[in-house]
Amino acid sequence: MYKKISNFILLLILFSFIFSGVSFSQYEKNTSSKASKYDLGKMWTFDYPPVDYFYQTYNFKPSKEWLDHVRMSALRFATYCSASFVSADGLVMTNHHCGRDAVSEVEKEGEDLHRDGFIAFKLEDERKVENLFVEQLINIMDVTGDIRSAMSAGTTEEEKISLRDKRIKELEEQYTDKQNKIRAQVVTLFNGGLYSLYIYKRYDDVRLVFAPEDQAGFFGGDYDNFTYPRYNLDCTFFRVYENGKPLKTEHYFKWSPKGADVDEPIFVVGNPGRTSRLLTVSQLEFNRDFAYPDRMFYIDFMVDYMTQTIKQHPEKAKELNNRLFSFTNSQKVYKGILKGLNDPKLIDRKRDFENQFKDAVLSNPSLKELYGNVWDKIEEINKELEKIYPEFSSYSLMGTAVSKYMVLAEKVVSYARKGEVVPDTAISNFYGKINTEYDAKLLEYQILSMTKKLGSNNENLRILTNGYAGEDAVKYAIENSAVKSLETSLELSKKTPEEILNMNDPIIKFVNVTRDRYNELFTQFSILRKKESYNRDLLGQALYEVYGTSIPPDATFTLRISDGVIKSYPYNGTIAPPKTTFYGMYDRYYSFNKEYPFNLPQRWINPPKEFNLSAPFNFISTNDIIGGNSGSPVINTKGEIIGLAFDGNIESLVDEFIYLDDVPHTVSVDSEGMIEALKNMYKIERLVKELRAGHIE
Repeated sequence: MYKKISNFILLLILFSFIFSGVSFSQYEKNTSSKASKYDLGKMWTFDYPPVDYFYQTYNFKPSKEWLDHVRMSALRFATYCSASFVSADGLVMTNHHCGRDAVSEVEKEGEDLHRDGFIAFKLEDERKVENLFVEQLINIMDVTGDIRSAMSAGTTEEEKISLRDKRIKELEEQYTDKQNKIRAQVVTLFNGGLYSLYIYKRYDDVRLVFAPEDQAGFFGGDYDNFTYPRYNLDCTFFRVYENGKPLKTEHYFKWSPKGADVDEPIFVVGNPGRTSRLLTVSQLEFNRDFAYPDRMFYIDFMVDYMTQTIKQHPEKAKELNNRLFSFTNSQKVYKGILKGLNDPKLIDRKRDFENQFKDAVLSNPSLKELYGNVWDKIEEINKELEKIYPEFSSYSLMGTAVSKYMVLAEKVVSYARKGEVVPDTAISNFYGKINTEYDAKLLEYQILSMTKKLGSNNENLRILTNGYAGEDAVKYAIENSAVKSLETSLELSKKTPEEILNMNDPIIKFVNVTRDRYNELFTQFSILRKKESYNRDLLGQALYEVYGTSIPPDATFTLRISDGVIKSYPYNGTIAPPKTTFYGMYDRYYSFNKEYPFNLPQRWINPPKEFNLSAPFNFISTNDIIGGNSGSPVINTKGEIIGLAFDGNIESLVDEFIYLDDVPHTVSVDSEGMIEALKNMYKIERLVKELRAGHIE
């Protein structure tokens, strides 16, 4: 799946192909310019499960009890992945890549758990992971009428959105009970067509039970990422404790005795992070031409920086690898999205759906009066956003892509503009957050980004760079600024506000001279976004009026159930097997001369004689997943575990804005492959028995 993305990346994206010779020919040759029934995907909500569709498609009609049990067995893993209960004793299953940070957290001095893996052979060996939590969706309430009523009191679009947001906050506070670890979240469905209140139970005593070695969990590394066939043991097991003992839970997924067969109906149950399938064409074009290239530029810069740093300083690899992994993962995602958004056939396909939707609205007099001009309004808003985006984003000092040198300067200027002297404690406390090497690189990125968007002759940019470029510009800016060191920064606390604002300091002066313009642009940007939000809300209502719940809403990192089947498909001039085996992993190990990233952990090099190399390892299916689904259980119609979703293939990278169901997209670890590895490779018999029995034996 779109691998777990660290929190600092999630803030940026809240989710370049380095495959030599890889192309999108698979979807290009199978894609027409006409909209298809499932272009909006199969991420069905538990609020409105498509029971009749399941019956018509698979001859399977889930009961309310089945759906409630599945919902309560599934989990949200921290703020970035999915998981599930897989025993009555609080055992939790998720992906290895979702648990990488947890593995680092519990590592003791002298250990290298990323190299060697972690096995708790006894219950008392399980290690608590500080600050890790999982959440269980225990209730869903429709609050659409409540929120609509609150919005109706507004007279302008901005007022209506403010009243909506105010009521959402009130509802969340009303139903949240921190003492009993109950969290409430209002979820927007169909871009405002419906609103639901999701009630979560949080468990925050989570302990690591088993994690394979990194090379088993991410075999093939970056080369095999977003490909299939795959050979990854991308699983990790945790346990939830309550009052110091394993949690007793009524709802959990039992383990299938044999896994799933090809073409058998299966379901992925998890929390897809975000899709943009319901955006208008004008919104997609704004993302294609402005927002996404901007993010791509930042991601490319950071990948290059971290790659070079590790190459020059191998001792920093352990510190940086997780972050580099997150960035390279995001790099592929955005490269794939942009590739798709620049494909005329796919945009024509989105436009065809939009035209069908628009025709349905315009042909109905009552709908036409309410929603007929929404598309034009959204297009006008995005044209206005295009005009201000380059300058607005260049002067923004918010987010993770901003050097703390700039942020410190902004803090100093902010005090001075209010006529106040900046306290030395404000400087000293903040300066401890600055990493001189890293923040210098971020400043280099900001200068490059501004140059790209504003041009090298922009007068404000020249204040910062004095006409220099690249590392020379960074060197000039920092060496000639008071924020270059703690000592020189503290000198600023001795200056008057007037002296601060009149300093010929490249960083401080740049921040000062751009603040008024930034504030003006921020106001414009905020108003436009509120107008867009209001019109998206109207569009969502129209969508619901026309299609009801026959189509799924966009992903919102909330629980969904996606249907599909395991199947083969043609690729690269040949055909992909529906399932792989451990034999394939060893073939790649030897074919690539045992070299990274196709090397194996020590215990895997000579497998035990009882280890079954022909056991199913990974499989490919037509389920609809995206970032956030990592760690999602894959179940059969009996609600039994038959796999664990962990990746999408090359074809899945356009799933952000369109789902193409002619080729399977989802890659999972087979349940039988996990059992084989746990039993005969890692010899953790107690875990195997618990999975098979459904409780601790």
